[in-house]
Amino acid sequence: MEKFEFKIKEKSKKTYARIGELKTPHGVIETPVFMPVGTRSTVKAVEPRELDEIGAQIILNNTYHLYLRPGADTIEKAGGVHKFMNYPHPILTDSGGFQVFSLSDLNKITDEGVEFKSHLDGSTHFFTPEKSIEVQNKLGSDIIMAFDECSVAGVTHEYAKKALERTQKWLKRCYDFHKRDDQVLFPIVQGNMFDDLRLKALEGIKPYVKVGFSIGGLSVGEPKERMYEILDLLAPHYPEDKARYLMGVGSPDCIIEGVIRGIDMFDCVLPTRVARNGTAFTSKGKIVVKNGKYKEDFSSLDDECDCYCCKNFTKAYLRHLFNTDEILGSQLLSIHNLRYLIHLMEDIKTAIREDRLLEFRDEFYKKTGYDK
Repeated sequence: MEKFEFKIKEKSKKTYARIGELKTPHGVIETPVFMPVGTRSTVKAVEPRELDEIGAQIILNNTYHLYLRPGADTIEKAGGVHKFMNYPHPILTDSGGFQVFSLSDLNKITDEGVEFKSHLDGSTHFFTPEKSIEVQNKLGSDIIMAFDECSVAGVTHEYAKKALERTQKWLKRCYDFHKRDDQVLFPIVQGNMFDDLRLKALEGIKPYVKVGFSIGGLSVGEPKERMYEILDLLAPHYPEDKARYLMGVGSPDCIIEGVIRGIDMFDCVLPTRVARNGTAFTSKGKIVVKNGKYKEDFSSLDDECDCYCCKNFTKAYLRHLFNTDEILGSQLLSIHNLRYLIHLMEDIKTAIREDRLLEFRDEFYKKTGYDK
């Protein structure tokens, strides 16, 4: 793994937070980091050059969606996802497992793999651990995920245990199949909402952790407090010198709480999804720009933000764009929300360096109105 390395640069004295550097073939990432999601090799309503402007260091692509369209072979012929979408910086791909289980009409889950029907046209497909790695190898992302079964919230302990055992078997098959030295494979900690299974899962992945690992199956509908409890449970047992990625988490409060509990990497569709519906994250809390009270509000969206949207446009104009169904509204709010989270990460790192992350969290809750 000479092309990959994770180094811890600074640590918080009061929490599990730390600042690190993750080296990849397409650049060095300073953690903690938020990764914008480019599901189909595009971050919705945001151009690659705009990702550079807002300070994005790494983005996520989705294996399931790219496997269906345009197909892994097509992207491989294009030179991989970096060249296909003209994005020269690090890219992470998930395994496709979450989408196979959440979007598809399942026919059969076995120890061999998962047979499923495409949500696009109903065609039948079969994903195995080897198939997931093969597709990700063809995509050519820097960081790839092991194929896992993400059991849904509310299942019994018995079912969650079987799903975890299957995930652990699939992990070995993923590692045995993966050969490319310019991609690093992250295993995933599953175990549903059961403490004993979560601890078992973490111990089970440790032999396979080369540079980093993921925590999956959280932020899937459970109360935030339960997610924090599981992260508190796992935090003392993490490998110290490996990158830790909490999958699918992107609300500002959960990011801060995650960093406090030792998480280094986050991703989520939330900031761009809510932006397309007219909701903005701001330094004073959430704003729904479609609301009537902004009709003649000629102030900037967030006077503490340095993004293109906030430096050039008013709430009144943004409201006008959304109420006339102009696509520019979605573009501007998407740029802003992503910049907000990336700027939040910068502030978090400053707070870690000053050893005042807990105070920063309290100030954040007081200023934004989020529930602690």
